[in-house]
Amino acid sequence: MTQFDTLFIHGIVVTMDENFTVIPDGAVAVQGDQIAAVGTTEEVLAQGEAKDVVDCTGMAVIPGLINAHTHVPMTLLRALADDLRLDVWLHGYMMPVEREFVNPDFVRLGTLLGCAEMIRSGTTCFADMYYYEDDVAAAVAEAGLRAVCAETILRFPSPDALSYEESLAYSREFIERWLGHPLIVPSVGPHAPYTATPEMLRAAAELALEYDVPLQIHLNETALEAQESRDEHGMPPIPWVKKQNVFQAKTLAAHCVHVDDGELHTLLHHNVGVAHNPTSNLKLASGVAPVPRMLELGLHVGIGTDGPASNNDLDMFEEVRLAALLAKGISGDPQALPARQALAMATIEGARALHLSHLIGSLEVGKRADIAVVDLSGVHLTPKFARDPDAIYSQLVYAAKAADVRHVWVNGRPLMRDWQVLTLDEPVLQAEAQAIARRIDAFLVAREGNVLDKLVAISDVEIDETFEVQVKVRLDDPAIIEAALRREDIDVVKPTIRRQYDTYFFFDDPEQGRLRYREDEVLDEEGNIKEVFYRLTLTGPAKEREYANAVLLSRSRYNAPATRSLRFYREYFQPAGEREVHKERKRWRIIYRDTGFAVNLDRILHPPTEGYYLEIKSRTWSKADAELKARFIGELLAILGVEARKLERQEYFDLVEAL
Repeated sequence: MTQFDTLFIHGIVVTMDENFTVIPDGAVAVQGDQIAAVGTTEEVLAQGEAKDVVDCTGMAVIPGLINAHTHVPMTLLRALADDLRLDVWLHGYMMPVEREFVNPDFVRLGTLLGCAEMIRSGTTCFADMYYYEDDVAAAVAEAGLRAVCAETILRFPSPDALSYEESLAYSREFIERWLGHPLIVPSVGPHAPYTATPEMLRAAAELALEYDVPLQIHLNETALEAQESRDEHGMPPIPWVKKQNVFQAKTLAAHCVHVDDGELHTLLHHNVGVAHNPTSNLKLASGVAPVPRMLELGLHVGIGTDGPASNNDLDMFEEVRLAALLAKGISGDPQALPARQALAMATIEGARALHLSHLIGSLEVGKRADIAVVDLSGVHLTPKFARDPDAIYSQLVYAAKAADVRHVWVNGRPLMRDWQVLTLDEPVLQAEAQAIARRIDAFLVAREGNVLDKLVAISDVEIDETFEVQVKVRLDDPAIIEAALRREDIDVVKPTIRRQYDTYFFFDDPEQGRLRYREDEVLDEEGNIKEVFYRLTLTGPAKEREYANAVLLSRSRYNAPATRSLRFYREYFQPAGEREVHKERKRWRIIYRDTGFAVNLDRILHPPTEGYYLEIKSRTWSKADAELKARFIGELLAILGVEARKLERQEYFDLVEAL
């Protein structure tokens, strides 16, 4: 007789094989890292014996669950920032905190904590994409789980790389180090089309092809992402990344929420696996992926939790149940995603999506011994009916909980037995995680109280703190300006005509200053829009100094391109109030007495205002320079014949409030 290492006997063996074989009094034999026999308990015991026998009476023996998409170190960021739109959540909170805190120690701790949670919920394999993925892989191997690990590649600096070239180099070294490991499958992780360049995507695909490893990418998660791709590239994300050869690799695409039939056929044609993330997509209001249609076409669709910061857990039982219910609720068809098919998405279909079905996903001889045993004795699982052969799938999908998982084996090794995790010290991990949380809390509390700090946290540029010498004059007749600018002692650069749409945010604490979001349209001679600029300017609450002729020295505390929408900034900064000023501006750049000035002739369109305003301004960097430029502005006012009574000491923000 054969001497097996472990025997699971007298359980309901749910094989998830090609025929969805269920064995009511079944057994699974494990030898080394593989499944050596599957059959009735009588049949398997006739083949051999084992020193380690697990009696599974009243339990279901199932393939370990496969989490098809997550960012497992983000266990340390769960519940950090909830009930926000994806862009505010990602760019306003996740990325700033990650830049501040993510390092190898953070990643290792977050991964171990996540592994403990996954072991407890019967997950034996997961697909991960994060930073310092070498440390993620090491922690996963230490915990004893299986993972497809992808180093995140972005077109801008990330916590572990200053450029995507650095990330690609890191990915190459990471792949070479882990290739062939029994538990870790290294992969390449270009984050998403909207965080990538074409060159970056092509290079990532080439790297994946060179080593024959999977490629992971986020695709079509939000309607905004899909629309912006159409605006920028003339096509949705899926055909665009196809053009960059991404689908030549063994690709796993996360989300795929906003897709049409043509895009689904593209994924099918290239054997792209899909990771459906129902909880995360609902929580971030991204939408619901058309999973029934994907399955109808023959796509391999797995189920993922996404990261714990957007879920907020790694519970695959909860995820499978939600996937089944969502499909029914959205379609109005109770048969849209039956329990058996939902469980398949978390096992064999998940394995196919990860391009690993030759190794895992079902209980079959020769596959890796990744096994979860679910105790069916709970009150919430009582009673049990035997009439329907698919009843076990309904019990597992609609009634079972993660807490019902009693035993977990991965690669032939026990990781949890009788609800006791064997490979990790959970209390120590929890204490260390709470210490990190206290530090993150302190960081965010300090940042949330300062508008400048919040702005710097999401900016892609360095602080540009400037001072301006400026004056503002109310005019009845704008023609005098153009006439005066024809003087020989004034050199004029050709003017531009603009429409400027300013939204000012103000805050309860006036010391925080005002934040202005500007949409600046440059017009041609026919009044058509040539180009548009978006800028943010944070100004202090008071002027620095006033010179003669109401010339003010003002401080622009921060000046930067506005790379996100007005809605984003409104939700991120949460101002106490806001005010809009729309104006038409004619701008001249002039040189007077070897000094550069901007001369602006403005007509306020909203709120409706009579007359015009003249602004003369110049940037300055020293006290002496400011005084000199203030004197020159006074001379220009005299040249223009401006009356002192028409000088204004208020900004447009205050002027329109007074109207």
